[in-house]
Amino acid sequence: MAQLASHPFSVFVLSIVMMSFAAWLGASVLRRAKPLDDDARDDFGVVQSAVLTLLALVIGFSLSMAVGRYDQRKNFEEEEANAIGTEFIRADLLPGPAAANVRALLVKYIDQRIQYYQVHDAQRLTQIDAATTQLETQLWAAATADAAALPNPLTALVVAGMNDVINTQGYTQAAWRNRIPSAAWALLMVVGLFANLLVGYGVRTATATRRFLLIMPMVVSLSFMLIADIDSPRNGIIRVAPQNLISTAQSLRP
Repeated sequence: MAQLASHPFSVFVLSIVMMSFAAWLGASVLRRAKPLDDDARDDFGVVQSAVLTLLALVIGFSLSMAVGRYDQRKNFEEEEANAIGTEFIRADLLPGPAAANVRALLVKYIDQRIQYYQVHDAQRLTQIDAATTQLETQLWAAATADAAALPNPLTALVVAGMNDVINTQGYTQAAWRNRIPSAAWALLMVVGLFANLLVGYGVRTATATRRFLLIMPMVVSLSFMLIADIDSPRNGIIRVAPQNLISTAQSLRP
């Protein structure tokens, strides 16, 4: 389910097929097999309203979870850009050759971080992660070499800044892996199926049947696609753009 949720359009196609089938099953099979009489329709209305309300709540909570994770990814992108920019300035506290080495490595590092946000190919992403890890090792060695030789508050400030650079990259990756759980997606699908089944079962005329078989599954499927789009970091339309990292990269270059 997690792999499917990473492709919003696939979520939409699967949802609209399943929801339309559930609505058709309720309208064409259940309604003919056991028609609702006037006495049972009042009780049915209560159950239908409760299920539709539950569906709205589950969609609302899932959308809130997706938006929260999206905002978290945006915040960490900003923090990462600030940490790199600050460390670039603090590199002046190191001796000349060491400062130039750290600044050159930071320029390469921020380029890799920008590509991390923009790349969609899994193989290329693996290469970027490997290059990022290698650059972090080089950056840490460059920052701690002089600190070990000449321990003082200034070199300690540089080491602390480099620690922030590496930590924010880890926070970013953790946030990108933090997705809506599969159990929540399963609950969304199940409640959506029952809601469409009851809508199809409760229609009174053939004209109403055709209308609800189109509208209700479409609305529910679009809601699921929106949730998947916001929750998916690399696919779909709504994505976190590395605007702060790009601005910082431009300011680092002479």
